[in-house]
Amino acid sequence: MSAKIVSSPVKRATNTSAATERNGPVVDKKDIGNENKESLPAFGSTESKDQDLTGSLFNPAEGYLQGSEWSTSFAGMATQPFESRVSEVLMAPIQENEIEIKPDGLLYLPEIKYRRILNRAFGPGGWGLVPRGAHSVSGRTLSREYALICLGRFISQARGEQDFFDEGGLATATEGCKSNALVRCCKDLGVASELWDPGFITKFKAKYCVEEWVTHAVKGNKKRMWRLKDRQWDYPWTKK
Repeated sequence: MSAKIVSSPVKRATNTSAATERNGPVVDKKDIGNENKESLPAFGSTESKDQDLTGSLFNPAEGYLQGSEWSTSFAGMATQPFESRVSEVLMAPIQENEIEIKPDGLLYLPEIKYRRILNRAFGPGGWGLVPRGAHSVSGRTLSREYALICLGRFISQARGEQDFFDEGGLATATEGCKSNALVRCCKDLGVASELWDPGFITKFKAKYCVEEWVTHAVKGNKKRMWRLKDRQWDYPWTKK
């Protein structure tokens, strides 16, 4: 007569420590994906690699166009000249009545003029500025590097900069950075090249500009400043 084998029931672990020892720590599903989330300051620090800097102005990954070749590429650089029509638009002499002068005597063309020239040359959507890195701050100056891409070709790269006085002005400063970089990049296309020509600058200032002593209406200090001859001084500066 064969012996009857009876299997004994398996005793399940009821002790939490025993389950943890066998399967690892118990994780609540609602906590999955939130382990490293912390409240972030307005301007994230780049000191910790594990810190989530999504949306931060100084996020080292922000603006790098991850997965896009234009974050580092120089594709199309100096492969061939643009067609004659494009070159004529880019290198056309600037209209003297569009030139402005800063109080310190620096001649400039408003950045919107550069955009209009690029739109005429390449068409809206035919050119763009690509960030080459995150914003950086030195004192009260915000800067960022950009590359100018036209018709799918790398043209130039420059760092734009803009001063700011408090954190409330950072949004405006970021736009100023971009515009400043655009102006610098356009030098390689010959746009408004007269403004970097010492001979042109001297003749223009002699013909259209004047340097005068002016007084600050509130502080009372005096200063020599430049203006166009057909303009008047704006408050708080007055000529006495």
